[in-house]
Amino acid sequence: MSTVTTLATHTWWMTGRRLKVLVKQPAFVVVLLVQPAIWLFLFGNLFRRVVELPGFGAGDYLDYIVPGVVVMTAVSSNMWAGMGVLEEIERGTMNRLLTTPVSRSAIMNALVVEQGISTAVQVLAIILLGLAAGADYPGGVAGLVVLLVAALLLGTVFSALSNTIGMLVRQRETIIGVNTLLLLPLTFLSSAFMAEALMPSWMRTVAGGNPVNWALAAARAAMSADPDWGVVAVRCGWLALAAAAMVFLSTRTFRAYQKSV
Repeated sequence: MSTVTTLATHTWWMTGRRLKVLVKQPAFVVVLLVQPAIWLFLFGNLFRRVVELPGFGAGDYLDYIVPGVVVMTAVSSNMWAGMGVLEEIERGTMNRLLTTPVSRSAIMNALVVEQGISTAVQVLAIILLGLAAGADYPGGVAGLVVLLVAALLLGTVFSALSNTIGMLVRQRETIIGVNTLLLLPLTFLSSAFMAEALMPSWMRTVAGGNPVNWALAAARAAMSADPDWGVVAVRCGWLALAAAAMVFLSTRTFRAYQKSV
């Protein structure tokens, strides 16, 4: 069996193990689905009249906000991935896994894949809730697929980052602090809830290097009535590179942890 096949097989089984744990926590699953609904209807009603501002460029705020809620959900849910690493360490499960022949990369990859599956479920829930509320998706299925892919890539960036932090600091307080520090600034320094054209110039500059805004740009370019596939390709490409870099970093950090035990 080749190295790639072995890694894929081990990742599959390790992901299944993680999902079994997730399913046994029904309250957590409910929260995963209810939280995006709260954001969608809370922000959707709070900011619905901003479309009346000259230059906003969107006819209906619900249509505009669906991608914003999707990317905010992808960031917020994946930022907690490091908690799973800490639980594995504290229970001694991680050290027991190190005594087995399972691929070391598969252990970390499974954490990212589990988060990706959770994110996909949340994205689909938001899309359906948007439809039920009257949102329109001119880009059709292709646009929604790009929205899902962009959210998964963005989620991978932050889940791998959270895993890395968890392996390095091994403190819940640090993960909570980092999440609190990053979530709202990253969200509001993007076009999640406000059109980029109406943002101050310095905010637009910052948004240009913000992965959250890359995901939004790709999603909205694909979901429009006249999709701009060039923007989709470039922004998704940047997200893919960032995701690959963070997964590589988390794997290297895990190897450092392995040597320390």
